[in-house]
Amino acid sequence: MEISELLSLENTIAAELFEGLSYPWQALELIKDFILKLGEELPADKFYKRGDDIWIARSANVYPTACIAGPCIIDENAEVRHGAFIRGSAIVGKNAVVGNSAELKNVVLFDGVQVPHYNYVGDSILGYKAHMGAGSITSNVKGDKSHVFARIDGQSIDTGRKKFGAILGDRAEIGCNSVLNPGTIICRDTMVYPLSSVRGTVPENCIYKSADNIVRKH
Repeated sequence: MEISELLSLENTIAAELFEGLSYPWQALELIKDFILKLGEELPADKFYKRGDDIWIARSANVYPTACIAGPCIIDENAEVRHGAFIRGSAIVGKNAVVGNSAELKNVVLFDGVQVPHYNYVGDSILGYKAHMGAGSITSNVKGDKSHVFARIDGQSIDTGRKKFGAILGDRAEIGCNSVLNPGTIICRDTMVYPLSSVRGTVPENCIYKSADNIVRKH
């Protein structure tokens, strides 16, 4: 599975982060250094710098009650709402929404992503216009703290990471109060029912009702 089959790289300020990678989760260990490099290159007429390593677009709407730790980039017209907690190593894309009580850590949110209500997103990548319903979260560590495996084309691949939440393809829709278990990949245009516990890879353009009931969209 090529990265371009999951993610539209033209819809993120972080396109260069994925250059030369075989799998999208390989970008997770590179996010921090990438932000520090890219941040210093951002134009001052569009971004202002807060502290040592936080860059916020002048057109972004960041509520004064949001807590933001660096390194972090918040792109143009993004909204970071009341009580949001960004723990660092986070890129928030253009027109993205980070909502009340949402928590981000070591993530890339592509343009138009919405994590608007009570979401935890850690060690994850969310593609263009992906949406996480209220209370849905990524679980990024296995109970035994062993390496997370990903399912790609029927093969189980050791990601080499103990922390890896989920990859959401462009326009993925995650239902309210769902849990994406470590290493979950939701492909493009796929919907997950509310209250689901998902693991493995869910194909594109599908509706996930349960592990035994995944149907193609009509």
